[in-house]
Amino acid sequence: NQSAFLLYSVLSIIGVVALYILIDVISTYRIPTLSVPMTRDESEDVLDKGKYDPSKPVDKDIVPCYDPATMQLLGHVPAMSPNEVKDMIAKSKAAAKEWRKSSFAQRRKLLRILLKFIIENQDAICRVSARDSGKPMLDAILGEVIVTCEKIHWLCNEGEQWLKPEKRSAGIMSFYKSPRVEYHPMGVIGAIVPWNYPFHNVLNPLTAAVFAGNSIIIKVSEYASWSAGYYGRFISAALQAAGAPPDLVQIVTGYGEAGHALVTGGVDKVIFVGSTVVGKKVMVAAAETLTPVVMELGGKDAVVVCEDANLNTVVQVALKAAFLNCGQNCAGGERFFVHNKVLDKYLGLVVGAVNKMRQGPALGGGTIDAGAMCMPGAAQKIQSLVDDAVSKGAKVLAGGMIPDREGQFYPPTVLLGIKRGMKIWEEEVFGPIMSVIGWDTDEEVIALANDCPFGLGSNVFASSQARARRIASQLEAGMSSINDFATTYMCQSLPFGGVKHSGFDRFAGIEGLRGLCVPKAVAEDSMPWLMKSTIPPPWQVPVSDVAVPFGTSLVTMFYGPGLLYKVRGLFGLAQCFLAPGTIKSGKKKGE
Repeated sequence: NQSAFLLYSVLSIIGVVALYILIDVISTYRIPTLSVPMTRDESEDVLDKGKYDPSKPVDKDIVPCYDPATMQLLGHVPAMSPNEVKDMIAKSKAAAKEWRKSSFAQRRKLLRILLKFIIENQDAICRVSARDSGKPMLDAILGEVIVTCEKIHWLCNEGEQWLKPEKRSAGIMSFYKSPRVEYHPMGVIGAIVPWNYPFHNVLNPLTAAVFAGNSIIIKVSEYASWSAGYYGRFISAALQAAGAPPDLVQIVTGYGEAGHALVTGGVDKVIFVGSTVVGKKVMVAAAETLTPVVMELGGKDAVVVCEDANLNTVVQVALKAAFLNCGQNCAGGERFFVHNKVLDKYLGLVVGAVNKMRQGPALGGGTIDAGAMCMPGAAQKIQSLVDDAVSKGAKVLAGGMIPDREGQFYPPTVLLGIKRGMKIWEEEVFGPIMSVIGWDTDEEVIALANDCPFGLGSNVFASSQARARRIASQLEAGMSSINDFATTYMCQSLPFGGVKHSGFDRFAGIEGLRGLCVPKAVAEDSMPWLMKSTIPPPWQVPVSDVAVPFGTSLVTMFYGPGLLYKVRGLFGLAQCFLAPGTIKSGKKKGE
């Protein structure tokens, strides 16, 4: 009997596992597969194209697109006019009106279609991003694909629970009420996104907006518009496969006037990701229509390395923090505060690694560690910051000079001796510069790290997690990673955003998802068959002479700080009903 029971248990477990696998296979098979043709420029690694010169003027009605590593002209996209953008907003409003009625099941279906396409076309997505922004293929996997997949996975698995009505406490006087918060779609979301991650910067606001029941219009950067062609085609195919309105997601290409039209044209909320300078202009424009804005602006993240940190681990993380995507990251490591006891060892390991880094075009050659600068003039700006620092006492330990080669390149650079008074101490670099600063005490490094106009992310490395946590808790930043770098973004349940000149509000996590909704407060009787709200007799019109004593007694009974107060309040209420004539009303004679 025991053997038979054991066999039955094993077979039952096998049956349950087999059923789970079968259901999973069928569910995966039922997700539509998209077929999105690619152009030759999108599908091939090596192109034979004419060169582009950023210094030459172009027609204001078009946006030139080129590979920043090879300077090959990829073509042009339309520079949309304000009227075209306003027409898109009108279409988006109609789509939002329809989509807000969609079920969470349909929204998950759309996201899973997108996810399946991403998984099946990772190379193509990364190739297009690499060509448009200059980043290596590995950096595209890390910064474009993985974070996007994590975002979709979190939304599909947890998003619904954070958008369902949430029960709240009723309070002591309204104890018979049943209060809740309902999260209703805002309507049309407008997003203005930068050029550093042309795939993720589109999919990130898109997935959250549509899952929350909104439509969205995304203005891509004029410095990374070419990739929007391929990405837009597969997004449109996904919308069709999911049965969603075709205008649920629209992409705007163009210059500042197109972005201004998006902000002022009647969208219900704006998500802006970009520089602090442009962010201030967006705020001014949004003020005209009182449009709420999420500001995710610049960063100059601190990386604090304590003397007992494991340098073999820290150095590799630091290299990624400083040089991933050639340092073109809002939450990139720019300021590396290394304890003086291990400063020389840290510098030896870092400089040795940086000198081995290979830089060049992402496509058509061998494996590279660093790519190109996406934005024209970026290398020259970085060079001016380095030159200013050197003229004021800083030392270049690696890199530090624009290479004599074709393409928009700046080499991975290590600087030592950065201090207050240098431009690089205050300004966001947004490039491949690792500025290293020594320190001796925890109090000193906290003060140094906080001496900055930005406050996006922060990172602390120490063998004592308690010490790292203590330091991190005192850093003025919107995010902190302990013994790692920027891992808060891989935890998609967490909000993303900063303080000071790094902006305000959040665009990720529970807070960001709910921020795409109108939080509607609702209260109703929890047991209407037993107790309903009525105006107490002393307060009914015309009010009684004991109306005020009744109110003060009610306050005393409910909120008095102890039983004596509550009993006194209760007796006061009884007096109002049973012996109102014994209460002084406070009225003067003749009133």
